[in-house]
Amino acid sequence: MVVSTTFPGIGAAAQRMQDEFTRIAFEAVRLAGGWPILVDSAAQVLANASDVFAGASAIVFLGGGDVETSLYGYDGPPPENEYGVDKRADEYCIDLIREAVDRDLPTLAICRGSQLLNVTFGGTLIPDIEQFSLHRGGAGSPLFINEDVHLEGDSEIARILGRTEVTVRNGHHQAVAEVAPELRATAFAHDGIVEGTQHREASWVIGIQWHPEEPEANEADRALIFGALVERARPLAASLTR
Repeated sequence: MVVSTTFPGIGAAAQRMQDEFTRIAFEAVRLAGGWPILVDSAAQVLANASDVFAGASAIVFLGGGDVETSLYGYDGPPPENEYGVDKRADEYCIDLIREAVDRDLPTLAICRGSQLLNVTFGGTLIPDIEQFSLHRGGAGSPLFINEDVHLEGDSEIARILGRTEVTVRNGHHQAVAEVAPELRATAFAHDGIVEGTQHREASWVIGIQWHPEEPEANEADRALIFGALVERARPLAASLTR
């Protein structure tokens, strides 16, 4: 479970949110029968990739701050609402994502993780969604809101959730723009914003922009998503213990 436990400019409220989301994600994996291990992408000394993947049968990339714009070729003015940029953490996660896909490891990338998944394989991001009201709360209102999302019927995420129309918890101002050649878009907001991707060739690599680990997210859907991850990991986990 890869997450930056902190990031530049984080305040007390954001720190509590980051901690709570991480705790809920860990608990969801445990409830599904998995054994999560924390990898802190903001640690002073970053874990070597060989140590991260030693004994790992799946990997999750959780949310956090914005992605460094230079990593996806944006050279315009600083994006509105930009926060929490940590290029070192971004580059570390990109290296881990590439290694995970090379190993064909089941991979779940959430929010910032899904954006980094797209950047890893040459995609771009919208640095700041101009009309963001579908995707996050405004000033003076809660950040996370309910959003209706359409899932492509032949996508893995639709298979997992058993339907093509879902209501999710979202709170983002960046999103996938040009989808990386090695990925395909699998979920869309009503305004056309890409809300999910999956790798075209790897066995099970999924990116979702929304937060199944948000406290008010649909608990059944959370269990299905993390349960599918753990189920995909079981054969590899079994082989590692032989």
